[in-house]
Amino acid sequence: MIKTNFLKEKLNSGKNVIGTWSIIPSVINTEILATSGLDFIIIDGEHGPINFETAQKMAIACELHKVSPLMRVSGVKEDEILKALDIGCHGVQIPNVNSIDQVKLIVKYSKYPPNGNRGLSIFTRAGMYSINNAQKLPKVANENTLIGINIEDTDSIKNIDEILEIKELDLVFIGLYDLSKSLGIPGQINDPKVTHLLIDLVKKINNKGKFAGTIAVDKNKIQYFFEIGIKYLLYSVDCEVIRSSYNEVVKIKNNLLI
Repeated sequence: MIKTNFLKEKLNSGKNVIGTWSIIPSVINTEILATSGLDFIIIDGEHGPINFETAQKMAIACELHKVSPLMRVSGVKEDEILKALDIGCHGVQIPNVNSIDQVKLIVKYSKYPPNGNRGLSIFTRAGMYSINNAQKLPKVANENTLIGINIEDTDSIKNIDEILEIKELDLVFIGLYDLSKSLGIPGQINDPKVTHLLIDLVKKINNKGKFAGTIAVDKNKIQYFFEIGIKYLLYSVDCEVIRSSYNEVVKIKNNLLI
């Protein structure tokens, strides 16, 4: 990707950023989200029914409004990481990462030599479809492609110190729901065990010069997350925001004394 990475520039300048998951395979929905002023949108290729053709159109819709498109692929898979970056996503976020070996593979698949071994084609959106960018793309993309991982279980926590030693890793997203599951208290994301672990992880991540991220499903928690050092915050998921908004209206109707 030889365009500006809006998200990485904001993070590197010390700004807190907020975005959302997009699980709905719709360009129109993506543009609506982008006009809200979000800093980034994650195109969900893990849980969402989104193919790469639709994902590219969604990425274009994001960039029209200077919102960074990222893509969550289904795992440490070379073909999916390659396609996500070739369609012009500003970065990838990889789920269920729990070892330094996995992170090294992600770097290998995401970066061009000498940092990695990503396959080169300039005849993609990332290369602006031009042979004239054959020399420019590897250098620029290595600098501005963002690499993020999700840590979601006890193994990832156990290995976090060595994971954070990987220079090319930009951000670490702490999956609270999966974290609570691994602690034997599934769904209890406000339990003190989860909270204390979150604070400890955020400190470690920030101290290594990486960006710590997590998800807020309650608007009232946004300030708290930024106060404890979260720089990269997801708010809910597009489908849930739409559903819950209309559900509130339905509840009002049902409570009216007519």
